[in-house]
Amino acid sequence: MSFGETPLTLVGNLTDDPELKFTEGGAALAKFTIAVTPRSFDRTSNQWKDGTTAFYRCAAWRTLAEHIADSLKKGSRVVASGRMRQHDWTTEQGEKRSMLAVEVDDIGASVRFTTVTINAKRASQNGPAGDDPWASTGAADGATSSEEPPF
Repeated sequence: MSFGETPLTLVGNLTDDPELKFTEGGAALAKFTIAVTPRSFDRTSNQWKDGTTAFYRCAAWRTLAEHIADSLKKGSRVVASGRMRQHDWTTEQGEKRSMLAVEVDDIGASVRFTTVTINAKRASQNGPAGDDPWASTGAADGATSSEEPPF
């Protein structure tokens, strides 16, 4: 994250299935919206009250985008971290427009109200463990890899 960016964490529900697209260069892009509704306890009525729902337009890139499209669906409760980005453009009529969106760096299913099952799919050009330098190399006898640690 660069200096001056606005980091944030969102806890909410997906409003629709993530939309997966690919750029001309082949990079995966997932677009989705997270609805966040604050709740507070009203001691007078002894009930929970919902506040005003905020809708955050989100985007994720590359492998993360593909995993989001494969794993999450409308209604999924998620915890997402990323940063706020402003996008500016000019319409065909010459009107200047801008919008805020969240560029998601990491996202996971919330286990506060449900359980999830993790299916590890980490094969890539870095070997069977993907890009995780701490993943097991599969040595059953406890032997370590001949490679040096990545630091």
